[in-house]
Amino acid sequence: MIRLFANANYDFIKWRRWAYGLTAALIVPGFALFLVHGLNYSIEFTGGTLIQVQTTTPVGTGKIRTALDAAGIRDAEIQQFGGANEYVVRARIGAGTTQATAAAVDSALAHGLGAAQYRIVRTEAVGPKVGRELQGKAFLAIFFSFIVTLVYLWYRFEWRFGLAAVLATLHDILTTIAFIRYLNLEVSLVVVGAVLTMIGYSLNDTIIIFDRVRENLRKFRRQNLYEILNLSINETLPRSVLTHGTTMATTLALVLLAGEVLRPFALVMTFAIFTGTFSSIYIAAPILMYIEKRWPGEDARGARTFRPAGAVAPEPRAAPVPPVPPGPPAPSRPQPTR
Repeated sequence: MIRLFANANYDFIKWRRWAYGLTAALIVPGFALFLVHGLNYSIEFTGGTLIQVQTTTPVGTGKIRTALDAAGIRDAEIQQFGGANEYVVRARIGAGTTQATAAAVDSALAHGLGAAQYRIVRTEAVGPKVGRELQGKAFLAIFFSFIVTLVYLWYRFEWRFGLAAVLATLHDILTTIAFIRYLNLEVSLVVVGAVLTMIGYSLNDTIIIFDRVRENLRKFRRQNLYEILNLSINETLPRSVLTHGTTMATTLALVLLAGEVLRPFALVMTFAIFTGTFSSIYIAAPILMYIEKRWPGEDARGARTFRPAGAVAPEPRAAPVPPVPPGPPAPSRPQPTR
C-alpha cells in the first residue's frame, strides 16, 4: 500500500467544487429532516425508562406493543436486543415519575405476556431535568473543543490555518448530524462520545496535512499555493490510507459483530473516518487556499501565485522604450577655400 501511493501525484484540489456539491447534497436534505422531525434522543436526554426484557420464547415486538398499548402506554420504543428473545422497551415519561413508568411497564407485560413468561434483566431511569443538563453539557463540550482548537492552531501555525481547520471540523459535525438523521440513530451519550472522538480524529488528520503545507511553503518559495497543497496531500497520502484503512476495518468489525449498545457508536465512527478524511483534503485545503488568496500570510506572500497547476503564466510585457528627444542641430563645418 505504501509503494502504491509513495509517488502519488493526484490533483485533489481540482475536484473541490464537486466535493462542495456532494457535501451540500448530504447536508441540506439531512437538515431539512432534522428541522421537521428532530433527532431521536435517548432517554438520557429526554427522560424516561429503559427496561431490558428476556422472554422464555421469542414473542416478537408486536405482541409486546399490544400489551403496552392495552395498558395505556403509548409511543413506547420496542427493539429486539441481542438474541431473538431479548427486547428493550423505552417508555417516555408522561405525567408520572420514572418509578411509576417502570412499574406500569412491568404490570403491562405481566398482564399481556404472563408473569412467568418474561424476566426483567435491567432497568434504567433518567429524569428530564438530567436529560436537559446532558444536552447542555454535550453542546458545551463541542463548543469548547472548537475554541481550544482555534487557539492552538493560531499559536502553532497562523490564524488562517486555524480558521480553515475549524470550518472543516464544522463541516464534519454537520455531515455527521445529517448521517444520524438519515439512519434515525438514537442519540445517546455513546453517540455524543463518537462525535467528540470524530472531532479529534478529523483535526489530527487536518493538522498533519497543514504541517506539511507549512514546510513546503518554506521549502518551495517560488511554487504556487495550488501546487503546494496538492503536493502536501500526496505526500501524506500513504499515512492517511494506512491509518484510516486500519481504523475503519476496526469500526466495521464493531458494526457487524458488536451488540446493539455499541452499534450506533461504531456506525458514527465509521462515517466519521470517511468524512474526516474527506474534509481534510477537499474542504480544509481549498478553504486555506481561498483565505491565503484573500489575506496572504507570511509564508504565502511574495512571488507565489494561486493559479492551478499546469496553467500557463502570462508573459511579462516589455516596457516601451521612450523616444529620444531631438537634440540641437550640429554646427556645420566650414568648407576650405581654394
